[in-house]
Amino acid sequence: MKILFSGLVLFILIATVVAQPKKVLFIGNSLTYRQEGIYSHLEKLAASSNPTCVLQTEKSVIGGATLKTHWDRQEPLKAIIKGDCDVVVLQEDLPEINVSYFQVYTRRFVAEIRKAKSRPILLMAWYYPRLGWISTSEIARAHRDIAKELDVEVAPVGLAWQRSIKKRPDLDLYVADREHPSIYGTYLATCVVYAVLFGKSPVGLGYTPPGMSSDDAAFLQHIAWETCQKWKRKIVQRRLAWVI
Repeated sequence: MKILFSGLVLFILIATVVAQPKKVLFIGNSLTYRQEGIYSHLEKLAASSNPTCVLQTEKSVIGGATLKTHWDRQEPLKAIIKGDCDVVVLQEDLPEINVSYFQVYTRRFVAEIRKAKSRPILLMAWYYPRLGWISTSEIARAHRDIAKELDVEVAPVGLAWQRSIKKRPDLDLYVADREHPSIYGTYLATCVVYAVLFGKSPVGLGYTPPGMSSDDAAFLQHIAWETCQKWKRKIVQRRLAWVI
């Protein structure tokens, strides 16, 4: 039975096919736009693949914004309704808002994204000490619960941060405020989003941001892929457990 279960997990992981996106809209706050933005690094990372992938990104970002803020200000909703983006990445800043609001506005945004025939992805951001009421595991649980309810993908950036800090505490993912990302943090987030977006590993991609060594970039690529594989494996195992 254990062999059969493992075989089913492997089959589902291999069989998952992801359509190659051409245009991605990012909705978020400074956790997304710092260090020139995850979106700009994502374009360069995709362009360094073989064959080269030309990816266009758009953004609706504002400092301190939660998904509730974005819903109320309407600009992101108008960008979604245009319907010219294949994927919309929603970044909630969960330490800045409670889980209930996160759930409510994720539901609203995902419904509109699907009406526009786009693919929603939730960007799970990271824990930071200034607002320590919620841990990384609790942030992950909140994303896992809403992902199960809505059948939506998650880019588990917060878990990748946790994994990286454990393995390489010398590689500081934060800037001095211990909240916003350094270039290492932004690059790691970018690699996680790439892995989920394209359904393939960022390991070996040639783009390294200025000021970062190729060895550090390779380490972060591996961390991103390992985290995404572990996240996906757990999701598949849970779904199979429900069936079995």
